[in-house]
Amino acid sequence: MSKSIEIQTTQNVTIEYELGSIRERIFAFLMDMLLVLVGCFVLLIIFSIFMASGIFSGPFWGVVMIVTFFLLFFFYNILFELFNYGQTPGKRAMNIRVVRLDGKDPEWSDLVLRALLQMIDSLLSLGVMGVLLIKTTEASQRLGDMAANTTVIRVVNSGSVFALRDILNIASLENYTPVYPQVRQLSEKDMIFIKNVILRCQKYPNQAHLNAMENLTMHLMNVLNINRISQIDQMEFLRTLLRDYIVLTR
Repeated sequence: MSKSIEIQTTQNVTIEYELGSIRERIFAFLMDMLLVLVGCFVLLIIFSIFMASGIFSGPFWGVVMIVTFFLLFFFYNILFELFNYGQTPGKRAMNIRVVRLDGKDPEWSDLVLRALLQMIDSLLSLGVMGVLLIKTTEASQRLGDMAANTTVIRVVNSGSVFALRDILNIASLENYTPVYPQVRQLSEKDMIFIKNVILRCQKYPNQAHLNAMENLTMHLMNVLNINRISQIDQMEFLRTLLRDYIVLTR
């Protein structure tokens, strides 16, 4: 049975995410390690060529080679997760990503902590400690996650996902005056549903989805006591409700 976690953003919006499973995290780790090994093999060939030509010689360059291998392993996760929204190639392949429990994207210091403690909970313990902690902790956190206040969630490649960056983009509005202040009657789950309906209509603009959007619009007008929508289409009305809700509740 999959586990889930609720993450509250800085805009006071709570989003429920499904946590990445142990299987997904192990396979992602193995794929990443394979890529690191390929990188080390390429570097080894390059060093061997230089050593054979006499450009690199002596024990000093042997130490440099070992340090280079270590740095490749250490910075692999940090750089990918920092510049690729919490995903290494292995995590991307398994549709999982690293997030902070406060709703923010992980910072470089968080990722350094995760990488440092990965030496303990994934390598020195042969993964046993990491698996046990992921299995037994409420937020599926290994040692590095606990120190960095992060976890790994499952990413669903669907247009119906209400992504964290969607909320942050909506909440970035400045000097915005809400059109429908009564939208505060609705809940976060209601707003997620509205967002999903919009995305489904955009991705699959067939009659069934258009009818669903029309029914939702009529229902919300009744609930919020809105008599009419003046000079605005149904999709824009739903988008306005989303903007109003975020601005009023952040």
